[in-house]
Amino acid sequence: MTPPPLEMNPQTMVINLDRPGERLDRALAAARPDISRAQWQRLIKEACVTLDGRPVKASQRLEGGESLVVVLPPVVDTELQPEAIPLEILYEDADLLVVNKPAGMVVHPAAGHDHGTLVNAILAHCPDLPGVGGERRPGIVHRLDKDTSGIILVAKHDAALTFLQRQFKQRTVQKTYLALVEGHLTPAEALIDAPLGRDPRQRKQMAVIPPGGSATARPAQTRYLVLDRYDEYTLVACYPLTGRTHQIRVHLAFAGHPIVGDKVYGRRKQPLGLDRHFLHAAEIAFTRPGGQAMHFKVGLPPELQQLLDTLAKSES
Repeated sequence: MTPPPLEMNPQTMVINLDRPGERLDRALAAARPDISRAQWQRLIKEACVTLDGRPVKASQRLEGGESLVVVLPPVVDTELQPEAIPLEILYEDADLLVVNKPAGMVVHPAAGHDHGTLVNAILAHCPDLPGVGGERRPGIVHRLDKDTSGIILVAKHDAALTFLQRQFKQRTVQKTYLALVEGHLTPAEALIDAPLGRDPRQRKQMAVIPPGGSATARPAQTRYLVLDRYDEYTLVACYPLTGRTHQIRVHLAFAGHPIVGDKVYGRRKQPLGLDRHFLHAAEIAFTRPGGQAMHFKVGLPPELQQLLDTLAKSES
């Protein structure tokens, strides 16, 4: 068993490895899971890891019994600025945050959205957020579109980020979305299995791609269950089995029933006057670092619930 690393000072450590035949970067990630393998590779590339005073390569094989000196660069603020934006926090501990994101909030800063994002809000809420490799930033585990409301997970450190993202990759996280779609969706329960890739005509959009039709196409599956029907609309619960960009929106539009309010994959002129699309991340179940099973559920935001109430009244 590898002994724990000896801390020499807050930025320098010695890590003893006894894993003969294993790649160096993989062994380091196993010894210090709070630092991801990709981050170890970056540290190695920047000559922050040495053996007998000499830089090492990520791919080199260990003989066993090596003692490596690691110098972590000081953590500095990124260009991202903390902003005191109110957050609806459903749960928080030393490892993660569970947040109910409102519609209209972008998750990551990007062109045209350099402030007011979830990341800016988290930096203000967690001013002592740690970082590795010289960068302080929150660990967004997964993403929601700007106009999709609901539950999103945020890791507070790299070990938690790696732990949670592994569950998404292994498809053990259970997610439930609520969507209101146009028309009467049939059958009442089904699996939409259609690969997704970049739309060759609209590169900022996604589309169902036939097998072999594009190098960007990836398998995508969404299971749905009809919850309620109205005169011209259907409320469905969606269970994405994969996590492709815009997956639920594209799959429902492909089925002939675009999401109400979705001006990208549905009608440009929306008859119900909703200024966002009706898609809400309502429920999530996962395992937190430490092994405890976690389950969270959040109701529809007022504007979506009011729309359903209006539709129900029009039928009575």
